[in-house]
Amino acid sequence: MAAELGAGLRIFRDILRRADKNDDGKLSFDEFKAYFADGVLSGEELHELFHTIDTHNTDNLDTEELCEYFSQHLGEYENVLSVLEDLNLTILKAMDKTKKGYQEASNLEQFVTRFLLKETLNQLQSLQNSLECAMETTEEQSRQERQDPTKPEVLSIQWPGKRSARRLQRNNSLSPNSPHFSTGWIEEDSQWMTQINRLQKLIDRLEKKHIMIVQRQMSVIEEEIEEFQLALKQYVESASTQGGCLHVSIQKLPSDSRFIIYEFWENSNAWNSHLQMSYSKTFQRSNVDFLETPELITTMLVPASWWVLKNN
Repeated sequence: MAAELGAGLRIFRDILRRADKNDDGKLSFDEFKAYFADGVLSGEELHELFHTIDTHNTDNLDTEELCEYFSQHLGEYENVLSVLEDLNLTILKAMDKTKKGYQEASNLEQFVTRFLLKETLNQLQSLQNSLECAMETTEEQSRQERQDPTKPEVLSIQWPGKRSARRLQRNNSLSPNSPHFSTGWIEEDSQWMTQINRLQKLIDRLEKKHIMIVQRQMSVIEEEIEEFQLALKQYVESASTQGGCLHVSIQKLPSDSRFIIYEFWENSNAWNSHLQMSYSKTFQRSNVDFLETPELITTMLVPASWWVLKNN
């Protein structure tokens, strides 16, 4: 069976191995439920899905059954999974070559290797962030539709999923009540009428149910702080003029050379579009020289009504 799996389907061998906790080469319903439960489908729905996939009627699933079911629904993701298989092999080959040749390489060659490793990681992290945004948006939309299909708007804060809950625990500074929630370099207009007009425009623009909060942590090389601040200032000025940008603020931690940027975007699409803009890519490229380690990006979706209430 292993040799017959086509491109994009070989991943199901790995899925079965990860889900098969007792290593008997097949999935019981309990193992299937533990791996595939997404917090949206009920236990009864998962049980029905399990028996739909179990075409051999053995009360267990094998790789062939998983492939047979999911291959009918992959669509464009068949190409995605195929590319990921090739990418995984390519990266493993590169890592193996790096391990063998790095010590004997010259200082310049070692620098290039470190740079390429860091850039590869940055690209993979950016891709992961986009995928997590898409996952959380679809999961939250499904939950809300099941809770009350006639009332799509939610007035209380509900975190989109397990990943966001864990992020919130790890990143308490995202809380609007935190002392770290600072306006930084970006000064808000203090004129009352300007604030009212701004709020009205925000309300008119908040057509989507959720806004995207992005926290970006950057550890800057001490000798590069001045140049980094100039690049950061240009980046913030450009980002703040974008139609989907609601607010940007910056905090510099006094104890070290670490900066935290908070960005508020109308939705995940606005954030993803922003990442493709030339000013954003320029800032990312400059950070290769400015940062000690790759930046840490944390994203979170909150109801748009929260933003309106916060700024009212």
